[in-house]
Amino acid sequence: MKLVIAEKPSVAMALASVLGARTRKDGYVEGNGYIVSWCIGHLVGLCDASEYDEKYKKWRYEDLPIVPECWRHKVLDGTKKQYGILKKLMRDSNVDEVICATDAGREGELIFRLVYEQAGCKKPMKRLWISSMEEQAIKDGFASLKDGSCYDSLYQSALCRAKADWLVGINASRLFSVLYNQNLKVGRVQTPTLAMIVDRNQKIKEFTKEKYYMAHIKFDDMDAVTEHFQKKEDADKVAADCLERMCEVEKDDVKEKTVRPPKLYDLTTLQREANRMFGYTAQQTLDAVQEMYEQKLVTYPRTDSQYLTDEMEESTETLIQMLLGKMPYVEGLEYQPDVSKVLNSKKVSDHHAIIPTMEVAKADIGELKERNRKILYLISARVLTATADPYIYESHKCQITCNYHTFYLTAKKTKQEGFKAIENKWKQFFGVKIEKEEPELDIWAGKHYGPCDSFVSEHFTQPPKQYTEDTLLSAMERAGNEELTGDTEKKGLGTPATRAAIIEKLIQSGFVKREKKNLVPTDDGNVLITVLPDEIKSPKMTAEWEMALNHIAQNTETADEFLNGITELMQELVARYQGISEEKKGQFQGKAKGEVIGKCPRCGADVREGKVNFYCSDRNCAFTLWKNDKFLASQGKKMDKAAAKKFLAKGKIHYKDLVSKKTGRQYEATVEMVDPGEGNVQFNLIFPQR
Repeated sequence: MKLVIAEKPSVAMALASVLGARTRKDGYVEGNGYIVSWCIGHLVGLCDASEYDEKYKKWRYEDLPIVPECWRHKVLDGTKKQYGILKKLMRDSNVDEVICATDAGREGELIFRLVYEQAGCKKPMKRLWISSMEEQAIKDGFASLKDGSCYDSLYQSALCRAKADWLVGINASRLFSVLYNQNLKVGRVQTPTLAMIVDRNQKIKEFTKEKYYMAHIKFDDMDAVTEHFQKKEDADKVAADCLERMCEVEKDDVKEKTVRPPKLYDLTTLQREANRMFGYTAQQTLDAVQEMYEQKLVTYPRTDSQYLTDEMEESTETLIQMLLGKMPYVEGLEYQPDVSKVLNSKKVSDHHAIIPTMEVAKADIGELKERNRKILYLISARVLTATADPYIYESHKCQITCNYHTFYLTAKKTKQEGFKAIENKWKQFFGVKIEKEEPELDIWAGKHYGPCDSFVSEHFTQPPKQYTEDTLLSAMERAGNEELTGDTEKKGLGTPATRAAIIEKLIQSGFVKREKKNLVPTDDGNVLITVLPDEIKSPKMTAEWEMALNHIAQNTETADEFLNGITELMQELVARYQGISEEKKGQFQGKAKGEVIGKCPRCGADVREGKVNFYCSDRNCAFTLWKNDKFLASQGKKMDKAAAKKFLAKGKIHYKDLVSKKTGRQYEATVEMVDPGEGNVQFNLIFPQR
């Protein structure tokens, strides 16, 4: 028998269907020589500091830095049952081979390997690596399984990432929490991301706007302007001199410009576009694409490539013909696709760009969730625009004279609409405003216009804009690039798979808030960045760490070198920050203490209400109940004050009106608070016995 382990039950069921395993058991499916089971996200994780030594339950400066000599792992609370099933299956004498079928990426590799090693499994291991959940893709994947050892470097990279996050999170959080007598959360990637948001906000606050004026002359669609005037009377004089006068195009600098079609989507560019077009958060877009991936409608989402492999030419041409007959916004569109534009095997590493699958042909798109449907339309439109002709136009930069005054005008003349025709069609379909461009004018040197109208417009210099998820994702992707050499491989902050979660974590932690589409730091976020050293909040350093993790995956750098560097940094920080002045501590003073709602189940101290959570008042304790807890939200419930009080008093609440995601039916169950250990609380569902 071959044991196949997927990352999620839904993926496992899709694999089992193709493999012919149809007999349902407790925690797995069996048949046709296969056992197909699943993880539920991470089943095994790194042990907390207190599990290495009891003394680490208290946060004390003299215990820092905490650096495990031998790293330990544990089965996570809440997933012990499924881990037990997998362990039993791995040790089953009928199982002679284990196939890793978790998501084909760094984190998916870590999820499987930790379970495999924790269970002490020594059986031969193979790796399934696919970019689509279509039946043929699954069959092809199982027909070309690779030995698990081919991905050992990827596993080491993932393990290094987890250890680095542990070292920075545990040591830096404890160090600065003890120094400032506040519970301060520091993260390897989230803190530099917060620093960028704080820095942008500070530049906006410090910006002093200045007023300026421009004189205009206007005739039909022509609207030419002067350079900036600091004094309104100067602009008024020019406008008065030119009123009802004729003007002449003195110079016309004409250049033919070609705009190439956009590339296909990787995850980050898709998240940015969905935020820009529809206001979706990065996490909402990732969730939508992941759901459609599991429905076999799109290919693997967590990719950083914008190309397809060379051997996909024929299948892509077939896909395009299907999309032309399926997508509602392409009616009447005529174009000859050039698939070669999107093919480049050298620019595809683990996964190719995100594209729809041929399953879309059979799907009832109207039945999809609105968000999923819009994202699917967006991905489909990008396949069409990416394979269309370039947009070609003439650029006219004109200098115009009127009564001895000089005006300027930028205009254009389209020569080939190319991909813009498709782009404008789907924007009109979505009701998305088309960006204002230079006017289309038939203009040339020596041409006269007039008599002209004239007027003066008032303007202000503009400050930098607050980050939106679109612009922040772009900044995270490029973080540190300007300080790195030109021949280095740039990875920025985080990965396409993690950036959405980093943004959400900053918001949940109360360091960042959403103001419409903008991401703005809170007072706590501003103060945290003020007190932290540059090493912890430097986008450059964290980008270099991410690049090093990539090198470990490529087997060009060792895990020990990377972790030694992180450890040395923590040791240096602890030595440098042995104490701070009362004045600096005062930066956190005066913050209103929230109402006491109960006692901490970990240490017995008061639990108080904060803006976004209910937290332990003992700075040595990390106990937290988040108001927007994702688990409770998935059950249609909120962590309000009443619920928090019940959990603190009893550790569980019985709900009668929970709603099943699959059937929509109501049911009742008890939600139990799991031992929170070092940090955030987890919950379990306990169903009543029948």
